[in-house]
Amino acid sequence: MRTTTRTLRGGTRASRLARVQTARIGALLAARAQVQCEEILVSTEGDLTLDRPLAEIGGKGVFTEALEAGLREGAIDFAVHSLKDLPIEQPDDLVVIAVCLRVDPRDVLIAREEWTLARLPRGGRIGTSSNRRMAQLLAARPDVAIASLRGNVDTRVRKALDGDYDAIVIAAAGVERLGLGDAIREYLGFDVMLPAPGQGALAVQCRAEDLVTRELLASLDDPVARATTTAERTFLDALGGGCAAPVAALSEVARDGGTLRLRGLVAALDGTRAVRVTGEGPADQPEELGRRLAREAIAGGARELLS
Repeated sequence: MRTTTRTLRGGTRASRLARVQTARIGALLAARAQVQCEEILVSTEGDLTLDRPLAEIGGKGVFTEALEAGLREGAIDFAVHSLKDLPIEQPDDLVVIAVCLRVDPRDVLIAREEWTLARLPRGGRIGTSSNRRMAQLLAARPDVAIASLRGNVDTRVRKALDGDYDAIVIAAAGVERLGLGDAIREYLGFDVMLPAPGQGALAVQCRAEDLVTRELLASLDDPVARATTTAERTFLDALGGGCAAPVAALSEVARDGGTLRLRGLVAALDGTRAVRVTGEGPADQPEELGRRLAREAIAGGARELLS
């Protein structure tokens, strides 16, 4: 009997990392559901406007709105996002049907010289596009200078290796997915640099009404990645912060498999003050854990740091 292979159109930003990530989702679909994927390139505001910091051009959604428009218009069947870039509030007509392929959530330091963060010279110029990273870098090294850094991952790595900056700090996930791990000088520990909520995970989004596509994509969902990132993103949401806020969070499943641990941070942009919270709860109640720790952070003065 002949088997019919369904074709789905996957929307992706034109960056090499976005295309690699979309291709990985396509390969999983081909292996698990006999689905063939067609790549559709979509230009986003975040890709087109590179001369200003993300917070100035909208921050929230600048890498995702064009892809969501493509879904609504029927130009694509699904979109692949880096979860940390995806706004927490989702419209009713779209759904994040799978959270998956979460890899190392740490940030890394990249430099042309053999420098670690501790060994970087006083006054060293560190490039980053993130308020979260800036706040934690200045807390660890108040003597360094933070310089704005935009561009795709491979562009940012090249700028560091060419000496445009003394160092840059960037997510390990993107560097490793592009095979650029040799450029990493240091993986930053969580005591120095907590990641963005959802960092290292991919999100697959589709139209809520497209039940056939939803069923095919749902097979990609990873329950552990879903639970941990839900706790982290709920923490951010309950604080009232967006993608550009100086908020960090990391959740992990304990060895017993039934307990979720979460640590969160809200920091002053200049690194002089931070509110840190930790807690745990049932793995099947990640939203409650995120909300509880957000309340604790607010009680500790987090709102003042976000205003």
